Amino acid sequence: MLLFFGNFHQVRMGFVKVLKNKAYFKRYQVKYRRRREGKTDYRARKRLITQDKNKYNSPKYRLVVRITNKQVICQIAYAEIDGDKILCQATSAELPRYGLTVGLKNYAAAYATGLLVGRRVLQKLGLDEDYEGNTEVDGEIVKTESNGRTYFVDEVADEKRPFRCYLDCGLRSTTTGNRVFGALKAFSWLQP
Repeated sequence: MLLFFGNFHQVRMGFVKVLKNKAYFKRYQVKYRRRREGKTDYRARKRLITQDKNKYNSPKYRLVVRITNKQVICQIAYAEIDGDKILCQATSAELPRYGLTVGLKNYAAAYATGLLVGRRVLQKLGLDEDYEGNTEVDGEIVKTESNGRTYFVDEVADEKRPFRCYLDCGLRSTTTGNRVFGALKAFSWLQP
């Protein structure tokens, strides 16, 4: 507010109540550290890791896909009380071993990394013999109904059901054509 007195003017502030006083800071509760750092969306995390109570202690697996400045990281993780446990992982930094030397964070690298982590988790769980993936490309979609659920795999005579996990893309936006879906597509392709 400007008040003019004769030939000169003088600036005076109006009365403003101080909101961040002692009482404000006494009652202030800081947010979780990873929320303050902007790394974790706890609302999405809660929905990803909460398991149905009738499934008791069975883990709820997540396909964690992170894209850094230099590489793509894919992990199979599950939550426990004392922190997340990693079942297996693959990074696009390993792809030069298989002949892909450049472009380690593009869509193709995300696809190849998803394929790599998918083979590793099936091998670790002993499912790689039963679910070997598509051997020839014919464009046919395979469906199997079991217990009211639809699985997009061939029916196997054993009692082993396909490996199920949920995509965890972190803070990345889930827009059409995002690279995290390349990793998901490769991972789901392994279950023929």
